[in-house]
This record gives sequence, C-alpha cells and structure tokens, in this order.
Amino acid sequence: MNRQLLTVLLLLLRASGPQGQEPEAPLKEPPGEEVPKEDGVLVLSGHTLSLALREHPALLVEFYAPWCGHCQALAPEYSKAAALLAAESVPAALAKVDGPAEPGLLEEFRVTEYPTLKFFRDGNRTHPEDYTGPREAEGIAEWLRRRVGPSATHLTDEAGVQALVSTRDIVVIGFFQDLQGKDAAAFLALARDAVDMAFGLTDQPRLFRKFDLTRDTVVLFKKFDEGRADFPVDEGTGLDLGDLSRFLVTHSMHLVTEFSHQTSPKIYAARILNHLLLFVNQTLAAHQELLASFREAAPPFRGQVLFVVVDVAANHSHVLHYFGVTAEEAPTLRLVNLDTTKKYAPEDTGPITAASVAGFCRAVLGGEIKPYLRGQEVPPDWDQRLVRTLVAKNFEQVAFDETKNVFVKFYAPWCSHCKEMAPAWEALAEKYRDRKDIVIAELDATANELEAFAVHGFPTLKFFPAGPGRKVIEYKSARDLETFSKFLDSGGELPAEEPVAPVPKPPANSTPGPKEEL
Repeated sequence: MNRQLLTVLLLLLRASGPQGQEPEAPLKEPPGEEVPKEDGVLVLSGHTLSLALREHPALLVEFYAPWCGHCQALAPEYSKAAALLAAESVPAALAKVDGPAEPGLLEEFRVTEYPTLKFFRDGNRTHPEDYTGPREAEGIAEWLRRRVGPSATHLTDEAGVQALVSTRDIVVIGFFQDLQGKDAAAFLALARDAVDMAFGLTDQPRLFRKFDLTRDTVVLFKKFDEGRADFPVDEGTGLDLGDLSRFLVTHSMHLVTEFSHQTSPKIYAARILNHLLLFVNQTLAAHQELLASFREAAPPFRGQVLFVVVDVAANHSHVLHYFGVTAEEAPTLRLVNLDTTKKYAPEDTGPITAASVAGFCRAVLGGEIKPYLRGQEVPPDWDQRLVRTLVAKNFEQVAFDETKNVFVKFYAPWCSHCKEMAPAWEALAEKYRDRKDIVIAELDATANELEAFAVHGFPTLKFFPAGPGRKVIEYKSARDLETFSKFLDSGGELPAEEPVAPVPKPPANSTPGPKEEL
C-alpha cells in the first residue's frame, strides 16, 4: 500500500474514534441570564440593563431612590401600568433602577432628580426619550401604547367618527387632505403625548363635507359647553404645533370649573395664567343662583382667564387661606396671576352679576386695580423675644433698617424642617443678644406676603446687611449654630459649599414650598 495513502487512512481512523462509539455532542451554550421582576416590573442593574435593551424593543425605565416619597407614590401605579400592558399584549416593558445603588447609570443618563423616567426604543442606549406623561397607571400605559402603535385612529366613514367621539368627553380629529404630508405628521406627533384626549384623522372628502369643512382643520369634539371647536390649518405656514397645543388646552377646559381634588391638577396644568375664583356656599340657594351669571361672563375671556368656582362649604381651607378669604365673606371674587402670584379683589362690593364679573376681569387685565397682599397685624410683643416676630406690616421697617444686620427665617407653621432648626435659630439669637447691630427674626410666610419678593420654600433664610441699597443675601449653607455664626461674623459671606453628588439625597432640613397656585 502506498505510504501516503496509509497515512491518510490512519488519520481518518483516529478522527472517527473507536468503533461503535457515538460522536460527542456539541457543547450547549449556557442558558441566558434572566432579568428579575418585581410586581411585573423589571429590576435592572448596570449589567442587566444591556440584557433588557436587547430583549425589549420598547422599554420604559424609572430611576428611583428608596427614600423618595414621589417614587413611593408612583410605585403602585407603575406596577398597575405594567399589568395593563401585559394583559393587552402590548409590546412594551416597564423597568426600574435603584439610582443610589447604580451611580454609573445615573451619570450615563444624566439623571439629576427622582423619579426620572426614560424611554428606550430598539435597544438605542445613547438617545433615550424623556418620559413626559402622567404619573398614574392608565396614563403611563396609554403613553406607551401611542409609541408602539398608532397615536390616532384612521377614520374612513361617519360611523367611525361617531364611534370614536362617543368614547371620551374630549376627542380631537384631524381632517387632512394629505395624510402623508407634514401637517398630518405634526398632528400625529402631538397626539403621542396628549394622552388625556383621544385622537383620530381622516382624508375622506365626504367627511369634510359632513362636518362643513373646506380646508385642513383640527376639530375638538366635547360633551360640554359649545360641543365643538375648530382650528383651521394656515394654508401658508402650515400647522403650528404651539398654537394647536394652546388651542387644545384652552378648549378642553370647561368654561367654568368647580375646584375639587379631581379637577385641581387640570386647573394647574391649563397654562392659563389668570384664574378668576368665585367663592360661594353651595348649600345656599342664593349662592347657587350666582353661578349662571358667572358662567355668562366667561366666554369672552376663554383662553385668557380661567373661571373657577370654590365651594366654601367643602374642605378647601387651604384655598381660602391662600387668598386670605373667610367662609363668611362668600360670595366674593378673587383673581390671581399664577406667573406673578399677584392677587386682586374687586373694589366694588356690589352684587355679583355677569356685568360686574366681566368688569372686574377687564379692570385687572387693564392694570386698573392694584394687587393686595395678605398680612397679619403686628403683635404687641413682636420685639420682646430674642427672635423678633415680623409680619408684612413691619417687615420693611425692620429688614431694611440701614443701621442693623438682619437675619430672617421665613417659615411655615406646618413645616417639620422649620421646627427642627428652631433650636439652632433660638441659640443664634441668644448668642448675639448683646449685639445691637444684629437682629435675628422670623416671619410666617404662609400668612404674610411681601411686595419685595415671594417665598417659595420653607425654611428660606435671607440676610439683610446694614447700609444703603436694600441688599439681600440668600443663605444656602448648613443650618446649625456654628455655620450661622461664621456667616454673621463674616458680614454675610457664605461658607464654601462642598461638591454636590449627581443625585444627592435631599437634606433632612429642607422642604419645598407649595407651588404658587391655588
């Protein structure tokens, strides 16, 4: 046998192994790692985020902190949203990341507050979309439905329009001759985020005729007030999203809204800066009769003034307190501008009629009425305690005294953080009691409003140094006796602040103030 052929045969035999033995099975890959779940929500880390992005083309991720109250309030709604989507087989998943435990992810995605939610599509890790939707289960689910599916229903006949309009109190339909054009695309983009309304669109000429339309128009159908509002698309410039958004907000509100726990979020979100409030006692027939006149005055001010009814017989004491109104003063009117927080009261104390309501609105908008400020009377012993008691009426005289260095704590009686720092504030006043040029004072900012500035958080500390010029320095350092003392001894220079971590836990002695709204 040829030597070369023999060598080949030996190699083949060696490769095939002993007679009758099965060839070895190929090595199996280890099973893939599963991302853990908690109440239907994926629990992610720096490692498992990559796995989740590969597995879920549509992924909403919440960055939370265990100590965050807003995160705790969101948690049950977030889990409900996950259950809703799973029950409907919507191809979207919800996940969460413990922020303090994953600082690398906080830095990567520039998370600066809790909770922060980001939407990842098709595994794209570099450009997630910020979540802008509601914080309740159905709103979260709908926001995601409109990203993985159509944001508006395609309508082809009148029956489809009527069916859609019957589903919600507010339905928005875009009538576009070209559904592939930029105006229709802009409309669909807006519909993705306006999850509190149902959207449809059509290009059918017979539907244009049915609703008396001769050009591209967005129509808002509603089950209240006038029933319908039209927004014609400018044929020259096309659909302006800003204008359309304002139109939808304006016309989705009732002409008159009764203030309640359910309606207050929408009142605040209306983006109408002027709010006119009618305070009435709904248990009294005479007060109920005023509602018709109030409503009659509203139409000319739609979009400019939001008309709100507040029942003083209901549990709205915080609203009455904010405006400095007592239940006994009802019926009465107040107007507030949410941008400036300035409040106005009618100069005419006559009966409330449609004409008087409209006249009050015009007078405020025209700058004919000056705003009023809430304030307490000066206590007889305001200067007898080591910590001086300031109110609106004596604030200017004391704080801007050119011979004194005045350090003021602006507080809220209900604020626990204000109460926590009270001993240090008292100790500060005790330490400088013999310094005639230093005044330590406090002012209840929930009962006293100042013309010089507004207070938005509690406690707020401001230093008014001696000398001309009405200088004001806001104190933002540690709230203890030692640091307070260094600040005063240096004439109002703040100690150097330590570097701030990307997402620090809120200091134990800081409470955000209520929004300057109702």
